[in-house]
Amino acid sequence: MYLHQVGHYLPQQVVDNEHFTKLNGLSDEWIVQRTGIQRRRKAAPAENSHTMGVEAVKALLDKIQIDKNDIDLIVGATYTAYDAIVTLGHAVQHFLEIPDIPVVTISSACSSLLNAVEIVQGYFAMGKARNALIVTSEHNTGYYNETDTVSGHLWGDGAAALLVSNARIAETDMTIREVITGGAATSGKATEAVVLRPNERGVIMPFGKDVFINACTYMPKVSLQVIEKHGLTVSDIDFVLPHQANLRISLNVMQTLGLPEEKLISNIQYLGNTGCAGCAIGLSEQWNRFETGQKIIVTVFGGGYSYGAMLLEK
Repeated sequence: MYLHQVGHYLPQQVVDNEHFTKLNGLSDEWIVQRTGIQRRRKAAPAENSHTMGVEAVKALLDKIQIDKNDIDLIVGATYTAYDAIVTLGHAVQHFLEIPDIPVVTISSACSSLLNAVEIVQGYFAMGKARNALIVTSEHNTGYYNETDTVSGHLWGDGAAALLVSNARIAETDMTIREVITGGAATSGKATEAVVLRPNERGVIMPFGKDVFINACTYMPKVSLQVIEKHGLTVSDIDFVLPHQANLRISLNVMQTLGLPEEKLISNIQYLGNTGCAGCAIGLSEQWNRFETGQKIIVTVFGGGYSYGAMLLEK
């Protein structure tokens, strides 16, 4: 499989840490020290996971070298659904006006991006699709409780769209060499640590320490599995793009892998936690930075303790 192009969209409103200082007394220094976050983006009142996903698709369409009507599969990925029936994937299909193709939307917390890639892999293997559009979009501020001093300051909004093909479209395509995902819901506080219950208080994180420990365990572990499966060593990896949940987690992953901080790709400092869209946004932001032959690990961890890693080669 090949990753042809990535596009992304970010809302205009920027919320800095001063907002939370005024709201609930959390200082900029306290937030940065514990999370690395300095500011984040917030969707406008008329925006949601559907509208942001469509905007990311618009950004992608400006870059791709195939006609949009050659897209024959759409996979949406989000845990902050605007509509639980008309899904993100179907909203994108409506915008593109491409009839009679498979459209699905997946929710596996912040690992949804890589599970979406696996869904595409399956359709390709069965010969049911050739060019797949993956759309990741998170409207965290539509659900969060910003007065929650444990996690209210973590969340940001954003979306990204990726075109994945079963044959190379352009020389600039990345090869998707491997994807491995798993569920660790048998570990720790997996079913309680991060929850989004719309009928209760929204998205909260009552067991942050347990999330931290397990994220720092599973992301490097699955990354090594992907690396070793292809006969590579950690030194062969040029960049690591971890789930953008906490800068301290990302730095811990790099330390565990034995890689220098210069190889870390991170956008949480200025976007906050954008859920399953975070890594996709990072790929879009850094696309022109990658050079031929370079290898990138994308590794994720989410609520319910879903996890995974993907190996890309330019």
